[in-house]
Amino acid sequence: MGDENTVLATAEARHFLRRTRFGAKPAEVAALAGRTRGEAADQALGFPVSKKIFGGRYIDETQGQWFKYMTAKTTPGLQEKLVLFLHDHFATSNAMVDSPRFMARQNGLLREYCRQDFRALTKRINRDAAMMEFLDTVRNDKQIPNENYARELLELFTLGVTDLNGNPNYTQADVVQIARAFTGWRYVSSGKAYFDPSRHDTRAKFPLRGDKRIFTEVGGFGPGGREFDDQGEGASEIDRVVDHIFEHRDSDGEVTTARRLAARLIEFFCHGGYAEAAVVKPLATEVVAASGFDVSWNLGALTRAILVHDAFYETAGTAPFGSAEHKSLSWPADYIASTLRLLGLRPHGRWSVIWGGGYRQVSEHAQNMGQSLFEPPSVFGWDWEESWMTSATMLARFQFARDVSTARSGSSTSIFDPARVMDLTLTDGGAIVDAVVDACGVGGLFSGAERDVLIEYLTDGAPAAPVDLSDWDTREGKLRGLVALVLQSPACQLR
Repeated sequence: MGDENTVLATAEARHFLRRTRFGAKPAEVAALAGRTRGEAADQALGFPVSKKIFGGRYIDETQGQWFKYMTAKTTPGLQEKLVLFLHDHFATSNAMVDSPRFMARQNGLLREYCRQDFRALTKRINRDAAMMEFLDTVRNDKQIPNENYARELLELFTLGVTDLNGNPNYTQADVVQIARAFTGWRYVSSGKAYFDPSRHDTRAKFPLRGDKRIFTEVGGFGPGGREFDDQGEGASEIDRVVDHIFEHRDSDGEVTTARRLAARLIEFFCHGGYAEAAVVKPLATEVVAASGFDVSWNLGALTRAILVHDAFYETAGTAPFGSAEHKSLSWPADYIASTLRLLGLRPHGRWSVIWGGGYRQVSEHAQNMGQSLFEPPSVFGWDWEESWMTSATMLARFQFARDVSTARSGSSTSIFDPARVMDLTLTDGGAIVDAVVDACGVGGLFSGAERDVLIEYLTDGAPAAPVDLSDWDTREGKLRGLVALVLQSPACQLR
């Protein structure tokens, strides 16, 4: 059993970096090994608050800008990992919003709050133009209140349909009442939200709809529930609704939203084995208590509690890992950004093209792998793990590896130059394989048998023969092929 004072071995340092940033460079692993879990977590979370907002007239431009930002030298990796998580949690799609500008502003909002107050972020999301368009707040009117946002606020963004014991967290009556609170909200062309009292549902206008009261049957409030117009009807109601949601307690008497979000973050940072409620419940309870998240709602504190926990390091062993060991399939965005960062390669030009192989935009590569940023498939976000492991999406990953490893043309930053990441004076096949594996951020994750196969490929079956990397065919053919094989390996796909 470890804690925040446990010192990281090399394998644990590599594991930490792969899950909290995009790729683990050998020098970064060496610098982190020997430090404690707490020091590693504090360093990763020590980034300044950023309000970075991307531009782009078209959504694939904006997608490309995000990938470039993820791989920039000065961008904090954990910041962007948290933004990716929140983008999935508050899933909003440009396919419905039809405004890259609004999508980029929502992305900036997530970045600003990614280690801040989750309750405050939820209140800001209430007024976010992209979300208001996506879930029909702008079509929510006093005559016929639209329930879309109210339902997803409860089901997906905060409580969940049921708690970790399988008991219902809300009723249809709660959805109806919360929809009333959100009537009258609109936004101007700039995206700034405003409240129109003439469109708002009030008790005076609709007395038969009853009190503006929620959670009379669930949440631990008793039959009186909670009124959300107790401080007056109007614009303040949506904030009062959020306050009451965040006070909701589950069937164990724990703060519902706190444990649910902790469970989702545990699954995100640890592995898919924590998707089962019975498995994740005690751990979620523990990290919430350790971080005080159910009081402060500080995402940074909750994240730190997870990053110093044994559960995070549960699969930090060395190769080979087998079927009994839980691993997570890297998100396509993670796999792409990690590969680009490790190889020192940036997508080229306005359209962020990978200058090798099929010369595709980086956004097209991501889409083919099953994750088009700013365009999740539904309000439920992306289906993690197995949904990204189909014959088509895995082939797309292999094609991406081929394209980046053969990127020879373009500007100096858009090509892959092996000399950037390894010593080209090496002549021993095993040493070259080890150098490539290290450069791809997966040192120590190949078994001896797997390493032997790579050496045999590189040396054409003569492992003792010297390899001349100054030879054009060897360097541009075999060496780049070796890089592609490593990038296509399970070690690079799983984390």
